[in-house]
Amino acid sequence: MSEVTRLGFAETELERLGGLWTAREIAHQPAMLRETQGLLVAHQAEIEAFLQPLLVRPDLRIILTGAGTSAFAGECLAPVLSARLGRRVEAVATTDLVSAPRLYFEPDTPTLLVSFGRSGNSPESVAAIELANRLVADMSNLVVTCNADGALATFGRGPHGLTILLPEPTHDRSFAMTSSFTSMTYAVLAAFSGIAAMNGRIDAIANGVEKVIADYTSVMRAVADEGYERVVYLGSHIFKGLAQEAGLKLLELTNGALVTMFDTPLGFRHGPKTIVNDRTLIVVFFSNDAYTRSYDTDLLGELRRDNDAARVIAVTAQGGLGLPEQDEVRVAGLETADDVDLLFAYIIAPQMLAFFESLRFGLRPDKPNTSGTVNRVVQGVQIHELV
Repeated sequence: MSEVTRLGFAETELERLGGLWTAREIAHQPAMLRETQGLLVAHQAEIEAFLQPLLVRPDLRIILTGAGTSAFAGECLAPVLSARLGRRVEAVATTDLVSAPRLYFEPDTPTLLVSFGRSGNSPESVAAIELANRLVADMSNLVVTCNADGALATFGRGPHGLTILLPEPTHDRSFAMTSSFTSMTYAVLAAFSGIAAMNGRIDAIANGVEKVIADYTSVMRAVADEGYERVVYLGSHIFKGLAQEAGLKLLELTNGALVTMFDTPLGFRHGPKTIVNDRTLIVVFFSNDAYTRSYDTDLLGELRRDNDAARVIAVTAQGGLGLPEQDEVRVAGLETADDVDLLFAYIIAPQMLAFFESLRFGLRPDKPNTSGTVNRVVQGVQIHELV
């Protein structure tokens, strides 16, 4: 029997390189997305019974929260959910809520706090809920977590709460969050978009992820081998949050060895563009919306005319960009999909690039921080009493 391979490596080799869990968790995302939808279907009645009485309230405020990657899940979803629900939906990181709770919590506004947490054991995650429950008179909590034993999970089990516990394999054992990010993001999208409605979308989403892994693993490995010194991720509206997450993956897995930044295509011109030099890779996430895409295309044309960057890559579901084939990551089967459905396939190439860059720098992707000062679950946070 031939040995199982992940991202082009045999598992025995991945174990030797210290990247087995990272590779597995990137590779199993299509399966985890499908399992997450199946789990949501199984618990649909419970989820809808919790959410529907809240969502009929016109004054409801929804806060999507988490720290790091979990916060970026909220950044990706907030604009879409706000538009679809006709309610205030805001992404506010737990690290902001905890450090300045009176600036963010509104005592007299009915609030649903949606907390993302891979482990659910980050001190800020627990503190944010405790502060919310203390400061807001009418509070409800929806917890989306990958760890049944985490502290966060318990906060969704009260009379005004609900915990959505994702499939156990999404509780990533690697340092960097990969399948936990896509699965938690998908779970909240489905819960607020209609779980039954997502039955008609999940296959295209998961197939798109599968195709990126199958078609672009070797491409991303070759990109890493080109030895860039700076990497910039750009995306409009919800893809700005995705650009932030993509940059964080590269920063984490290279232990800070690569300079990374994120912005929007329009915002990039306003100063941040000065980062570009002849050792810079720029990656642009393209919208399927024709109006938004026109701005993405304008910047792509400008970057090509400038000819300052070493390379510009477009991550896109549609063609017509006029780029060489090697400079496009094409997501098959989602050419007419809503932009929010592209999030899951779009993040895969950046995850794989970060994995291969980690190996290029001689690091162990499952635990890239050699000093031990940065940990899988954050440590060293002191929660101060609010008086």
